[in-house]
Amino acid sequence: MSREGEVTDGSERSPWVLAVVLLGGLVFGFGLALSEMAKPEVVLDFLQLEDLGLVFVMGGAAVVSGLSFFVATRYLDRAPVTGTRYSRRLKDLDRNVVGGGAVFGVGWGISGICPGAAYASLGIGNLPILWGVAGMVLGAYAQGYWRSRD
Repeated sequence: MSREGEVTDGSERSPWVLAVVLLGGLVFGFGLALSEMAKPEVVLDFLQLEDLGLVFVMGGAAVVSGLSFFVATRYLDRAPVTGTRYSRRLKDLDRNVVGGGAVFGVGWGISGICPGAAYASLGIGNLPILWGVAGMVLGAYAQGYWRSRD
């Protein structure tokens, strides 16, 4: 295990970490597909306030996440899978956060898909979404290049 605050390459992690991450990703993707959040047309209808069904999906996810974080940080001193201590990470609201949020929001509004749902959309056979995934990869590369110049 690493010391608190130390960054490692992940080579010391238990093999169970990968299994739990894979299972979590599968459950997440299945949930996105089942709720139809992996269909851009459904998400665009939601964003245009024509179909508000996704409010319940996102609200349910927010409640489950909030309760999980509250219970885990209140009653456990370490993360169950990785064993790392919980700590609070504060990030300033700077131009990178505002700019990144704006780009994310515009991309979501134009395409009707966010990064997590894009991969779930591929899983349900929506191959044209590969254009969106390519855009996300290009955007991530451009952001990494931009930040390395600072």
